[in-house]
Amino acid sequence: MMGVFIAILVILAWVGHLAYSLLYVEVSALNPWLYVHVLIQTHLFTGLFITGHDGMHGTIKPSHDGTNKVIGTIASFLYAGLSFRRLKKNHQKHHNSPGTASDPDYCERSQNFFIWYFTFMWRYLTIWQILIMAAMFNVLSFWISEISLIILWIVPAFLSTFQMFYFGVYAPHKLPHQGDMMPYRSRTLQRNHLLAFLSCWFFGYHYEHHQSPGTPWWRLYQKKVH
Repeated sequence: MMGVFIAILVILAWVGHLAYSLLYVEVSALNPWLYVHVLIQTHLFTGLFITGHDGMHGTIKPSHDGTNKVIGTIASFLYAGLSFRRLKKNHQKHHNSPGTASDPDYCERSQNFFIWYFTFMWRYLTIWQILIMAAMFNVLSFWISEISLIILWIVPAFLSTFQMFYFGVYAPHKLPHQGDMMPYRSRTLQRNHLLAFLSCWFFGYHYEHHQSPGTPWWRLYQKKVH
């Protein structure tokens, strides 16, 4: 049950901090706390996605597909109207053939960060996702100012995509694919648990994740040897 407790805690932290920020944080370039809250919400957005990611691997509650699907679906939808089913299908392809032409997360035509990033985003972006987010924005704008929604909700969500892409896709899987990266074509962060958590919820321990996809994010540090 620890995985369920942690997943719910992450979701509630995301919801709670977002609600607090939208209601009480002054959106002003002169307000230093604004930047702090944007960074916190960015980190929580990343945690929300990784909670959905754990649902894809069935690690929120092992051997209980229903719980993983429900919590994973909620986390993925709250993140950006994402389809848990579609994410899971593509993520399985990533684990089957990481860093190859069959990997939907990999960009064969260019190793440039921005080309790869926009290719990656384009492959996952759907018209339904855009419509869902637009609808949510317009509904929330009845109670919350648009500038607050943009700065404290949209901007952190956007920033978190860079965080996840860099630590979970680009840095681990970019060329050259050296011998110590095989068979997952993945490198990993040096052992530093605090940095690994703050940077991307231990997702930078990426070789270890491919080696043990059944390990939830909050236990991934235990797989780190060096």
